[in-house]
Amino acid sequence: MTMHGEIQHAVVTGAGGGIGAAIVTVLVQSGIKVSLLGRTLESLDRVLDRLGRPLTAQGVMCDVASRDHVDAAISTATNGFGAINLLVNCAGMAKTKPFHKMTNDDWNDSIDVNLNGVFNCTSAVINSMREQNFGRIVNIASTSALKGYAYVSGYCASKHAVLGLTRALALETALSGITVNAICPGYTDTSIISDGVKVIAEKTGRTAEQALQAFTKTNPQQRLITPIEVANTVLWLCDQHSQSITGQALSLSGGEVM
Repeated sequence: MTMHGEIQHAVVTGAGGGIGAAIVTVLVQSGIKVSLLGRTLESLDRVLDRLGRPLTAQGVMCDVASRDHVDAAISTATNGFGAINLLVNCAGMAKTKPFHKMTNDDWNDSIDVNLNGVFNCTSAVINSMREQNFGRIVNIASTSALKGYAYVSGYCASKHAVLGLTRALALETALSGITVNAICPGYTDTSIISDGVKVIAEKTGRTAEQALQAFTKTNPQQRLITPIEVANTVLWLCDQHSQSITGQALSLSGGEVM
């Protein structure tokens, strides 16, 4: 795939595992310098080790819910690899609980990480992208940005808000050489799902295969989305021929959401 010549430095949040780590891998393999942001250096080091410690990748500890953390991390990233051309907001968290049992902390945790984290990181890079007259912002949302799911109301609310932000910012930046899009995967093959399968199996006595069906049954293809599918979609949005794609919610769900 031919990459846009102006994309030289990407920041990926939530880069310590799952979808974020897959995105980092694809970007590094495409010759882009990548700053990995995550809550712990240990998780980032594991990803860097798997990549063979390339000189084009650096790990920066950051809690995206804290604007001070984000500003410091973006400064460190920029000092290391130069101006940021691509931001992938991948950090996220989901708490499963009936709404009537949710606490203020449960709600605020979802909003702080999933929504405020996107705001903090985007705010920290947007002016630089405007000065460059170029940039790509990709928000890893979820099919929860497009429909409701029971027992994850805080997560759904935050992801719906991320999509609203995506669409509004796409209009504001349409003449600035910047595109802003959301990728909305269905249930994806990450540790969150494998942990969920284990819990379901333990609580219900089902086999792991039977428990997995709780997640795959909503997908018409009857499978989980793979992290590499999400990563390759990010890469596609960076292509020079994708510059007219902005303000979009790209559903990767096997047809669950159309």
